[in-house]
Amino acid sequence: MEAATKTPVRRARGSASDRDLALKLGSLMLCTFGSDGGAAIKAIDESGLNFPQMKVLVTIAGHEDEPASVKGIAEQLGISLASASRAVDALVKRALATRVEDPDDRRVRHVSLTAKGQVIADELMAARLAGLEGFVGTLSAPERRKLEAALDLLLQRDDVGSTYRTHRRRVSR
Repeated sequence: MEAATKTPVRRARGSASDRDLALKLGSLMLCTFGSDGGAAIKAIDESGLNFPQMKVLVTIAGHEDEPASVKGIAEQLGISLASASRAVDALVKRALATRVEDPDDRRVRHVSLTAKGQVIADELMAARLAGLEGFVGTLSAPERRKLEAALDLLLQRDDVGSTYRTHRRRVSR
């Protein structure tokens, strides 16, 4: 009886080739983040942030030109407004972010990183990049050319290109 009341795990609907491609991409991601001995995971652990807080912190860091709204963060991450708000609350309590009311619309809260929050965001990005750089350094010349060609093609997508440009600006500082 108990098994009948549990919510079944939803699987993504896609073809077997979509699933296999996703598995290949996931395997690549695991290799790239583990190639440096887990520096990215270690940096996340040392930050003391849980996963939603870390994702919100990094999302806020991507909004350098203007403060992010809690609603915008929730939409960007695909999480509920309540979850985004809880994560922002935790960041504010740890002095990693500030939240201010919009003077034109009191329902809107703008969120920015403090200097301390920016340091953690930069450390997380540096650890991720170290893992990726370590992996890229292991590629043969033909593997590197093919990977670069595939990435150049994907960077033509608005979502991928926008994310790349944001992170490239942050790394170039």
